[in-house]
Amino acid sequence: MSVVLRKRQKSPTGKISLYLDFSHKGKRWTKYLKMYLHPTPENGKLSQKLKEENKKTIALAEAVQSKYHFELYSGEYGIVSENKTNASFIAYFQSLTDKRKSSYGNYGNWDSALKHIKKYVKGKDITFAEISPKWVQGFRDYLDATAIKKDGTPLTQNSKLSYFRKLTAALKQAVKDEILIKNPAINVKGFKEQDSDRAYLTFEELQNLAKTPSDTPLIRNAFIFACLTGLRHSDIRALKWHQIEHSNEEGYFIRFVQVKTKGSEKLYIQEQARNILGPKGDPNNKVFPDLYYSASQNEKLLMWVQAAGIEKHITFHCARHTYATLQLTNDTDLFTVSKLLGHKNIKTTQIYAKIIDKKKREAVDRMPDLGLDI
Repeated sequence: MSVVLRKRQKSPTGKISLYLDFSHKGKRWTKYLKMYLHPTPENGKLSQKLKEENKKTIALAEAVQSKYHFELYSGEYGIVSENKTNASFIAYFQSLTDKRKSSYGNYGNWDSALKHIKKYVKGKDITFAEISPKWVQGFRDYLDATAIKKDGTPLTQNSKLSYFRKLTAALKQAVKDEILIKNPAINVKGFKEQDSDRAYLTFEELQNLAKTPSDTPLIRNAFIFACLTGLRHSDIRALKWHQIEHSNEEGYFIRFVQVKTKGSEKLYIQEQARNILGPKGDPNNKVFPDLYYSASQNEKLLMWVQAAGIEKHITFHCARHTYATLQLTNDTDLFTVSKLLGHKNIKTTQIYAKIIDKKKREAVDRMPDLGLDI
């Protein structure tokens, strides 16, 4: 049995058509997905924008492929078995992973969790019927005591937490999909989150960075805009001009749906944040059409930061940390900062409060010794 994603050169529109090639017990059939790729022009150069569109289309097609692959195993079409618990959990987890390909960081975490699940079962397949509370506890113990990173070192506490959460999320989804009656992980204790230092810029560092020339205005403007709004890279990439609104009573604000949480938000922004964007474009056009998550753009950001004399390892997501810590430093209450960041749980925001408390402690400890004779 197989479900293979294939390409058919040049549809009537001139694009490349994607379809699935099914094979089972000597029978073959196809299903066209009505998804198309931009062909490479005769000069051999495809624009970065079209490359990204092709990448997203492939990711979506692979997600559909995984869905059909799992459904064949689970007996949705009466091909394998009517008992869904005999279906492959590995194939199911892969299908959930593939659905997240449009979100680089989230997909990476799911993919890493899947790799550790495969190592835990020693490369063998496993059905839903074989997943018991004991099996789940065993996977937790594997993460805690056996699993290692690529460099051979043990997993960090937060990596253990993340991978175990992915397993429990998959099992929870399986209950929703009526594959399992009860979540076998429900009574297995997970990992506690470890406090971690989150790199961010102080006000002085951000001010200095803004004054430092950049070879890539796109990266400069997008990063500073993120520092002033707290928006994630994914939300800034998706931002369109019609989402930026203004009224005499409320000033500038953005209406958008968070790419990560799917929550609808109304975010007030400063006039200086709006001014960074320049003249308003077509309502349906992206504000930063050439912004992508790529190693080259991350490298340009880091080079600009280093040119400003800042030795911290700054990534684009550090702009969100910067926004949060600057708000708290300027006495914005925790609840308001939580709402500004679009957090569903205030506990997530408390991480930044701990950072501020740590800096206050360090500031107190820097007070010079007066040499008092007490």
